[in-house]
Amino acid sequence: MSVGAGAQSLIFNEISSFGTNLIGVMPGGSEEDAPPAAMMGMVITTLTYDDAKAISEIPHITAITPYSTGNANISFGDKIKNTTFLGVTSQYVDVEDNKVSLGRFILPEEDESTARIVVLGSEVKDDLFGEDNPLNKRIKIDKTSFLVVGVMKKKGASLVASRDKEVFIPVKTAQKVMLGVDHVGLIRAKVDDEKNMPLVNSEIRKLLQQRHNIKDSKKIDFTVRSMDQALDMIGTVTDALNLFLGAIAAISLIVGGIGIMNIMLVSVTERTREIGLRKALGAKRGDILTQFLTESMIITFIGGLIGIIGGSIFAAMIAGIAGYFGYDWDLVISSFSIVVSFIIAVIIGLVFGIYPANKAAKLNAIEALRHE
Repeated sequence: MSVGAGAQSLIFNEISSFGTNLIGVMPGGSEEDAPPAAMMGMVITTLTYDDAKAISEIPHITAITPYSTGNANISFGDKIKNTTFLGVTSQYVDVEDNKVSLGRFILPEEDESTARIVVLGSEVKDDLFGEDNPLNKRIKIDKTSFLVVGVMKKKGASLVASRDKEVFIPVKTAQKVMLGVDHVGLIRAKVDDEKNMPLVNSEIRKLLQQRHNIKDSKKIDFTVRSMDQALDMIGTVTDALNLFLGAIAAISLIVGGIGIMNIMLVSVTERTREIGLRKALGAKRGDILTQFLTESMIITFIGGLIGIIGGSIFAAMIAGIAGYFGYDWDLVISSFSIVVSFIIAVIIGLVFGIYPANKAAKLNAIEALRHE
């Protein structure tokens, strides 16, 4: 449960790091709570650069950029690296709160040009140039020559995508020169205030329906999602994951319970004479039943304590390792999960201890004393 909650926090932190005042527009329609078709690996061509320009005119939008993405081999001299190139506009740095550490980013006048200029992610710069200054050097993206004009500030590891491993070129260059397409894969807009998110969301829907000549709302060919909606949808998925992890834990508990029952049955067999002696001295059936049930529950009580300590250490190790690699993984050990797991462990001892305890309680005192 702790690892599941930690994984959930990682995903939430990753999404939240983009900002809570962002709206994403993706190609392809979807149900209200379902992921967009574009996220299922389908290539959909319903969004364009002009759609992004039109959306930018909506009040309360402070920055917007379309994305056109592809993979390519990037080379400088004898060094080659396969990476992702992002076709974006000059407003990308404002939308994603990213910064340039060296040189410059794409200029507004280059947004609609097919300029062969490139801004490198910090890791790409290190791989191709090491400690050397890459500015005004020429690299090749596949077979096309690009002039390096800037290097992005290091952002660190990310579950969604590592921007340090990517390069950035003008969106029109990505479309016309690298990919040969007219559509974009995503439009992301930044809103001036979170309270204006619902209004902007609604205005984007109305605008794109008009631009795409869509009369029937059931035939919408785009999806508009705010970060809050994305978090809600991901929360539903991760909650299901946590239930799945709980189910796996339940199976392991059942297997452990069978093991405890077998141990107690062996104990009854080995202690038959002891049981006979207790009965001969006046112990009743209920006394024997209580004795063996208590022993079974003590076993699972101790096992529960070991499990809580071991589980906490394991969860802390996972969080530490994730943090070492730069992931925003929270250590989540809730009192609820401790109490629930402990109670279940004791119940397992009670349930699987009933049969051995009952078998011991039913033994005849005389026959038990004769047992060898």
